[in-house]
Amino acid sequence: MNSRHKQRETAMTCLYQSFLLNKDIKQAVYDNTETNEIDPFLYTITIDAMKYRDVYVDKISAVLREDWEFSRLGYVEQAILLMACCELDLETAPKAIVIDEAVTLAKKYCDEDSYKFVNGILDRL
Repeated sequence: MNSRHKQRETAMTCLYQSFLLNKDIKQAVYDNTETNEIDPFLYTITIDAMKYRDVYVDKISAVLREDWEFSRLGYVEQAILLMACCELDLETAPKAIVIDEAVTLAKKYCDEDSYKFVNGILDRL
């Protein structure tokens, strides 16, 4: 697998499938890459993101409006935010790059204004 952007896209798909189908994250990664040789970066933003999911959900929930909960968000938004929160936590890239990548994914896969929401949440983390 090549670029980090492509890996983030794959990771988002894996996390989405894990949430939607209640699928084990390792199985989702295997299904989407068809290999057991997982790139370390991809491993981090999928397996580690799920391993520390509760921690990241708490961080994200802390910056959501009071009348919102993480569980109310769409699965794609959840996947993007979880992955980006993991990246910010583990400092895989500068914050601006992580946010830009998350916004790019949100623009491509989410509702029209979701990218603004994703940007706002990540900016406050």
